[in-house]
Amino acid sequence: MAAHIRSVVSGKWLADAIKNNLVGPQLRILDTSWYLPKLKRDAKAEFLQKHIPGTSFFDIDDCSDKNSAFDHMLPSAGHFAEYVGDLGIGNDTHVVVYDTSDFGGYSAPRVWWMFRLFGHNLVSVLDGGLKNWLADGYPVSSEYSKPEPREFKASINQSWVKTFEDVLENIKSKQVQVVDARSAGRFRGTEPEPRDDTLPGHFPGAISMPFTSFMDASGKELGLEDLSRLFQEAGVDLERPLWATCGSGVTACHVVLAAHLLGHPGVCVYDGSWSEWFKRASPDLIISEGKGKQA
Repeated sequence: MAAHIRSVVSGKWLADAIKNNLVGPQLRILDTSWYLPKLKRDAKAEFLQKHIPGTSFFDIDDCSDKNSAFDHMLPSAGHFAEYVGDLGIGNDTHVVVYDTSDFGGYSAPRVWWMFRLFGHNLVSVLDGGLKNWLADGYPVSSEYSKPEPREFKASINQSWVKTFEDVLENIKSKQVQVVDARSAGRFRGTEPEPRDDTLPGHFPGAISMPFTSFMDASGKELGLEDLSRLFQEAGVDLERPLWATCGSGVTACHVVLAAHLLGHPGVCVYDGSWSEWFKRASPDLIISEGKGKQA
């Protein structure tokens, strides 16, 4: 079965699965919506109002390292296993993730990546998210019944996670390409960061590829030719090592997903991303057309 799991599934595919009563221990759907506080959207409350039938809510802030100074950093393998097991997911469950973002996709690739990071490859992103699900006229529900918990075993592929020190070292050695998935304005330093204690900009050598560029106008993933062209135009060679970064490790996973679809499954994520970098890096390692960081 594992070989046939596509990383992106269509609304029609999922609607058919629901109609055929396939949602259960073998197929679980997760609403993985997460929003920056400035957007004033309560993802959990929205889930309780409406979601794809049979869905459970995956809380990125809840399933994270509570001891970290930074938002929703990765949980331990044990915490992840317990959290997803409690959502009725076992090691043989096909998991489909989506979010309710106006973009069509925002946080879902992060949870797709987390499953793979913890050794679970039976995971797909719903193409176009709830936005396209609704546009295509598929049903939603406010009913929720908690699935029976299952045992889930997890082990982390630590080599896929990069740290502040790794990025610092790479700025000197220039061994690895690093793509930044934030908007072009935040990357350049001309648009504010959504976190009040952080100014925009980027670190030396980073390549700008805003996460929205991987989707079409409706919010569905671009086709392989278009994705391939995007990387080429950005000067990224997918045959070489690649890391992804963003504001706090969420939208960076759009880069991972796009590369994976093109047959390059090993893109690594700098989990702390810009929210950590801005606080810890010296001013000379912050490139900005705006103010930058004062020494």
